[in-house]
Amino acid sequence: MKYFFANWKMYLTAAESRSAARSLAGFSLPEGIRAAVFPNTLAFSAAADELGGSYWQLGAQNVDSTPQGAYTGATSALMFKEAGAVYALVGHSERRHIFGETDEAAHNKTQACLDAGLIPVVCVGESESDRKEDKRQYRLKKQLFQVFTGLNLPSGAALVAYEPVWAIGSGEPCAPADADDVAGWIKLELSQSFGLTAAVLYGGSVTPDNVAGYLEREAIDGVLSGSASTRPDSVAAMLAAVEGSG
Repeated sequence: MKYFFANWKMYLTAAESRSAARSLAGFSLPEGIRAAVFPNTLAFSAAADELGGSYWQLGAQNVDSTPQGAYTGATSALMFKEAGAVYALVGHSERRHIFGETDEAAHNKTQACLDAGLIPVVCVGESESDRKEDKRQYRLKKQLFQVFTGLNLPSGAALVAYEPVWAIGSGEPCAPADADDVAGWIKLELSQSFGLTAAVLYGGSVTPDNVAGYLEREAIDGVLSGSASTRPDSVAAMLAAVEGSG
């Protein structure tokens, strides 16, 4: 099985999300593909209305680490679960680098997802400076250890998304062969250090032109697409490319 996840970030309004979700609900998915949409929080209910009964599942772009309380502006994993979410992104690079979230915060949010019954999609990735200084494995290992240490996590209860920061939105995706190597390394680290088996997705400038190249790789279990996934015609093209590659 392969995963196709669409992270709509803050690109679409509630009305635009509803329209896009309505289009996606009519798509047939290639065999062996599990698909999910991650709408903006305000658009979550609108997308859920349109995607109900379809093959598409829903995910949260971000969750708070506490279930409820006096946290103005926050939305908990428990609330998203009740609203119909199956997955939640945790530790996305934009949350880390723009909003200053730490590895400790990612750990706490991962635990909150597990407590609420959501499947956390833990995002890890190196920066451009890490890349230039040959610190990719150092950065990824640090992020993985900070998030997964101390969690009571059965195999298959979480996913990992490898998203090199330098590739996100840059138009310069990581080469499929390189991404495959990293995905394999992540799986080995999780197995050796935590006894975990987890699917690993690739994210970072995923488009109709390159999506099949990633999903054809042995160690890559799916993709997390950003801006390209906000357009139904682009999603249709990516799904067609996936089906054609199979």
